[in-house]
Order: sequence, then C-alpha cells, then structure tokens
Amino acid sequence: MSLYSIGEVARICGINPVTLRAWQRRYGLLKPQRTEGGHRLFDDNDLETIRTILGWINRGVPVSQVKGLLEGSITPHPSGWSQLEQKLLSVLQEEKTQKVRQLIIEFGREYPPESLVNNVLRPLRTRLVSNASTLYLRGLLDGVLIEHAVMCMNAARKKAGTKVLLAGWGEIDRTELWLEAIARSGDGLHIDLLPDPLQDPHFEGVQAKLILLWAEGKLTSVQRTRYLHWQQLGLPVSLLGSAAVLLQTPPDEEPDAIIR
Repeated sequence: MSLYSIGEVARICGINPVTLRAWQRRYGLLKPQRTEGGHRLFDDNDLETIRTILGWINRGVPVSQVKGLLEGSITPHPSGWSQLEQKLLSVLQEEKTQKVRQLIIEFGREYPPESLVNNVLRPLRTRLVSNASTLYLRGLLDGVLIEHAVMCMNAARKKAGTKVLLAGWGEIDRTELWLEAIARSGDGLHIDLLPDPLQDPHFEGVQAKLILLWAEGKLTSVQRTRYLHWQQLGLPVSLLGSAAVLLQTPPDEEPDAIIR
C-alpha cells in the first residue's frame, strides 16, 4: 500500500494541509502514521476517508458531525447530490438490484455522466467500503455499474466518435475503470476497455487515437521510465488516477516541518 506525505495528500485531494491537521487534532477524523522524524504519512485508506469527509462537507454536513457519520452513530440529512446517493443506497440495502439499475439510468438522463459518477457513484462506493458488513452491497453495486458502463459504451458507438483504449496499470480498484467509462460516455468516445489491469503494458502499434491509462499511487521507477518513453515516442497515452496527480507534482518542500 502506498504512503503519502501531507503535501501529497493535499494535492491529490485538493485540500489545505492546515485543514488536514485540524481534522486530525481537533475532530479526531484521521489517524495518520508517523515517520521517525515525526512527519505524518497517509495510506490509501486515509485517502478514501478524506474523500468521504469531503463528500459530506461538500453536501453541507458540518465537520463537527462527520465523526458520527464515519462511526455510523448518526445519519446525514440528505440534500442535493446526497439525496440521489441516499436513494440509491436505500434500494441497494433492500437488494433491489433491478431498481438500482433503473435509478442509475434515470439519473443518467438528468445529469452529465461525469457529474453523476463523481458526485453520486464514487461517494456511494466509498461509503460502502467503510464497514465490513456493507462490502456485500458494494459488490452488488459494482456489478450494476459494470452493466451500466457496457450499456453506455454500446450507446456511444452508435454515433460518430474517436476510438479510445481504456486500461489499468498495476494494482488498482478495477471498478474505477468502469466508472471512468461511464464518466466519459458523453464525450463522443468509442471506448474499448481492458477489464484486467496490465502489469507490463506495451502500446507501440496500438491503433487507438487515445490511450487512457488508470494508475493509483506512486509510479515505480520502472513505470515512470516506461511512461516517459511513451511520451518520447509520441504515443497518445494519458495517465489517469492518483498516479497522474503525483507524477505532475514536485516533492513536498515542507513535509509538515513546522506544525506536527
């Protein structure tokens, strides 16, 4: 599992390091590891927690109530995007998978695919991973999402579009590939998706006009070299996921050196 400094987490999640410190010390929302020098280190589970916190705050939940939400002791009052999320969760908890399918289709008609994915589907999946008893429901949801992604990709192919290859690289959350396919289904793309992540990809000779490559965490030195090689060859490879954010950011100049 990858480890991230507070500066890296701030850039990946789009949040100020001061806020992250406050969430930890004032509200007890985070429990990062520490280096021997006392600097905070966050893992992928921490990133999921931070995204969950941001999701609730962006929907108007006071930060003082978030700990209760994380612990399951209080229930959020749904509004806006969270109302759609709550509606999906309610039918999912009743295991009415056909109704879940219908709701996602209905929401897809009313909202842009990218907004639906980022504001409803991804937050709901994050919410369902916070408790072992909900992992079964997350599995049911993932099956529906894969079906919906296939439907979206097939619908897009009925119109003129650009041929795109969508693949994963290394250890990733595989459902993210299908969510990305849904999010991009309104962009005029004909997506060919590789469901199994690649460990040693070779894209020389691939006929796609664009190669979307989803990777999570820090690229290894081998991966970084490979990606730079593709760029030098002029291959149309676009890196997605948290790896893309980390690749574009310099090392943290102030790794929480002042306030610990």
